[in-house]
Amino acid sequence: MQFDQDLSARQEARVLCREALAAQRVLRTMSQKQLDAITEAIAAAFEQEAQSLAAAAVEETGFGNVPDKVTKNRFASRRVLGAIREMKTVGILREHPEEKLWEVGVPVGVIAAIVPSTNPTSTVCYKALIALKSGNAIVFSPHPKALKCTLKAVEIVARAAQAAGAPGGSIGCLSIGAMAGCQELMAAPEVSLILATGGPGMVRAAYSSGKPAIGVGAGNGPAYIHHSADVEQALTHILRSKSFDNGTVCASEQSIIVEKPMEAQVRQVGSRMGFYFMDTKEAGSLAKLLFRPNGTLNPKIVGKRATELASMAGFTVPAATKVLVAREQEAGPTRPYSMEKLCPVLAFFVMDSEDAVLEKAIEVLTHEGSGHTFAMHCTDEGVIRRFALQIPVSRFLVNTPAALGGIGATTGLFPALTLGCGAVGGSSSSNNISPLDLINIRRVAWGKDEPVSTPADCDLVSMLTERILQRLNAR
Repeated sequence: MQFDQDLSARQEARVLCREALAAQRVLRTMSQKQLDAITEAIAAAFEQEAQSLAAAAVEETGFGNVPDKVTKNRFASRRVLGAIREMKTVGILREHPEEKLWEVGVPVGVIAAIVPSTNPTSTVCYKALIALKSGNAIVFSPHPKALKCTLKAVEIVARAAQAAGAPGGSIGCLSIGAMAGCQELMAAPEVSLILATGGPGMVRAAYSSGKPAIGVGAGNGPAYIHHSADVEQALTHILRSKSFDNGTVCASEQSIIVEKPMEAQVRQVGSRMGFYFMDTKEAGSLAKLLFRPNGTLNPKIVGKRATELASMAGFTVPAATKVLVAREQEAGPTRPYSMEKLCPVLAFFVMDSEDAVLEKAIEVLTHEGSGHTFAMHCTDEGVIRRFALQIPVSRFLVNTPAALGGIGATTGLFPALTLGCGAVGGSSSSNNISPLDLINIRRVAWGKDEPVSTPADCDLVSMLTERILQRLNAR
């Protein structure tokens, strides 16, 4: 008997979840040393295939470029492993003798992991590492546009994990590109937590599933170049960030904001470095391509080079162009440049004062990107402090490329490819998600000395209790 694709996808999800639950029952008994050996093996095996997986992702999706995807893959293996290597996640984590309290790390259980098409292979390694480090089994749901390369990445990490002692079924992956399979996975009774990285619709579905979920909202981070900044250095950071993997990292800058006296210098220096400031007609032509009539991002422009985007819009730019820039002053649904654009395109806001910059940054983020990322290029700590206390983001980055700083590559943040946006961004966490987000803490608490009640205390309590009961009966 042959099943329809949606039925086959649902059945596959059920089987994988059952296998994952059986594996989870073994994983939760493993020591930290055993789990660490598994993560070491996963990272080593994945890093060996960083190049081939990067090429496979670009070939299948058409997003980004191979060199930067290799960097992402190595970041997801080498850098993440380095950050979690000494981390304690299971067993007794801490003892507090003075409080007569122990804290015990407990795996949350089977994790359903949603994988985006923009980072399909690196996300697999990163999520497998943080899941297995914390003693959890994980089942991946690939984006249909990145099905083959995601399956290849999962096969590599699953084989390495099992060779290092993980039970079969610890790492699974849906192989049928149907939404029904993903829906079945998120609703499966065996699943304890959903770790969702993807578009707004997918994240909303994760939170609507009835399961605990960690999802990430849209990134739409402005970058403020303050008058105290080294303009060339600031633009170098922004150029590196916005052109990295052709703008597919959600933490990358989506706009530049400056005060009016800075405009000419930013344009002059930027034009020399590879920024192309579009005229009104060019910006209008490109704007028509960025989003579809229903308001969603046009997948045809995602991860394409600046020169390709210009050609698609019907105009030409110098061959050395890395980023396209459009003058903008407003934020809202009818202003495509004020929204997240997963390609090397920036809005350029020019404001009359520092106060106006602050208001504009908040306006942009309130429209889209609340809780995600903001970048600032500045040497005046007082101004940095002022903005840090008011900008509604979880990652406030100073003097660093936002795409790389946000994921923890050039900052002290935990290296992660799932970036929580906090309650303001509709997320359950504001963290760069780590293994510590995938455990529960069991607290073992001893009774402490209690004060002895005196007869007078007892009489007072009895009197108050009697009065309360009388009032309740009177009602």
